[in-house]
Amino acid sequence: MENKAHLPEAHAKMIEWVKELAFYKDELKTFQNRLEEVVKGNNKQEVLAEVEHFQNQFIRQNEVVDTLRHDFKQFDNKIAESVLNNPVASDRRSIEIPAELIDQHDMFLKIYKELKTDFEKFLAKTF
Repeated sequence: MENKAHLPEAHAKMIEWVKELAFYKDELKTFQNRLEEVVKGNNKQEVLAEVEHFQNQFIRQNEVVDTLRHDFKQFDNKIAESVLNNPVASDRRSIEIPAELIDQHDMFLKIYKELKTDFEKFLAKTF
């Protein structure tokens, strides 16, 4: 992804990422509910160990979502501040989206998708 973007595009990207995180946070709640169903239907020790593993992963991913959401909103506040401080031609000015934010976003998506795939495989073998 290009690091530079016009202010409105950078703002739109941050809004998109925050909405995306809200979706994943909601999906994590659904995953947690599914874990509870697994526990109710299967109390074998090896299954319970995997349940604990996924429960820990879901807690960690929720923490990451919260941190990313904060970071994205902080950067969006910088964009808004830039527009407020100098509104002239703000739609034509560019801002560099920090590579760190882009990397954090991309890494989160990669890890989250792997976790989701692993969880779906776990569910398939327990139901």
